[in-house]
Formats: sequence, structure tokens, C-alpha cells
Amino acid sequence: MEAVPQPRTDAAPADEPAPEPAAAPPASGGRRSLAAALLSGAAGAGLTLLATGRTWATGSAVLAQGTLPDSVTGSDVTGVPGALAVVGLAALVAVFAVRRAGRIAVAALLALSGLGTVVAAVLGLSDTAALRDKASTAVGVAGTDVHHVTHTLWPWVTAAGGALLLIAGLLALLRGRHWPAMSGKYERTPGGARGPRRAQPPADPDRPEEIWKSLDRGEDPTR
Repeated sequence: MEAVPQPRTDAAPADEPAPEPAAAPPASGGRRSLAAALLSGAAGAGLTLLATGRTWATGSAVLAQGTLPDSVTGSDVTGVPGALAVVGLAALVAVFAVRRAGRIAVAALLALSGLGTVVAAVLGLSDTAALRDKASTAVGVAGTDVHHVTHTLWPWVTAAGGALLLIAGLLALLRGRHWPAMSGKYERTPGGARGPRRAQPPADPDRPEEIWKSLDRGEDPTR
């Protein structure tokens, strides 16, 4: 007598489709864009702050005794790039502390800081008002004119720093939803110290002192 083969129970039913493999999250792309935004934003802010402290233009004021050389830095010409670099650096850090709409708003602020830095640097390329003001102060005569004005490359370096901030902001706007955020695991405890929040153990009905402690905390000992 031949043995009847038993049906296989590990096979999936014919009318039930096989489960599709889950799509892998774009973790690698998110890490690359995150690293690029961090490097671009930090380099842009540092480059802008460095360039605004350098000489942007030189000239000379004509006096009866001769000529008086004069020079101005980027901060003398305009304080906008330096201020926007600080704002952009703060926005770059804050983008990891917020989520969803907050992250979009902070990323937009970062991009606008970079754009404003570029515009201010370009407008300061041919500005001579700061040179004339400084020459008037040195000579003591209002409206003193300056001659032989020469502009350096530092305004262009400032514009390049602003462009890097703008790139970091655009990356945060386009790819920020894939970036991690600060963990909420550690929160401030009632005692003031930071640490993982732990649930209070339920009161032991066999120990009356535990019941009184739970009542002092405003808890229901019967739960």
C-alpha cells in the first residue's frame, strides 16, 4: 500500500499574492545631503565673517600738505553680511531642533540669509561712501573727496560665503525632511536635572507609606 503524500503547509495560498519587499529608506541620500549642508553652511558663515573683517577698498584724500592714505574694511562698508552670517549659522543649528513646518521655516531663513549676504556684498563692491566718511573724519572737513580708489577681492569672497549659505538653505528645504532631529529621549525631570523620564512605580497596597507618597504626588494609588 502506497503512502499518501501529505500536502505542504508552508506554501502560500494560490490566491494570496506574495508580500512585496519593503522599500529601503533613502538613508544614504539623506546623510549625504546633511553632510553637504553642514559643510556648506559652516564654511559659508566662517568665510563671510572672515572676509568682512578684511580691507575692501583703499584710497587717498588730497590735502594741502599732500595725500592721506585711507582704507575701509567690509564692516565699515556694510554690516549686513556679518549679521546675516551669524543668523545663518544659528539657523543651521536650529534646523535640527525642529520638525516639519518649523524645519521648513528655519531652512527658508537660512537660504534668505545667504541670498542677503550675496546682495549686500555685490552692492559694496563699488561703494566709496565709507571711504569718504572716514577721510572726512580724519581731515576734519565734511565732504572730503577720495582719489585713487582701489577695491580688493574680499567683497567677492563675502559673496562666495553667502552663496554657500544659500546652498545650505536650499539643501535643507529640498532634503531636510530626510534628516534626523534632536531626540526627545532626555527631558528635564521634576528635580531640574536632565535624564530619561521614568514612570513612577505603582503603589504597593501592602505598604501604607507608599500609598501616602502616591497621594502626595497627586496620583491615584488604586490604579
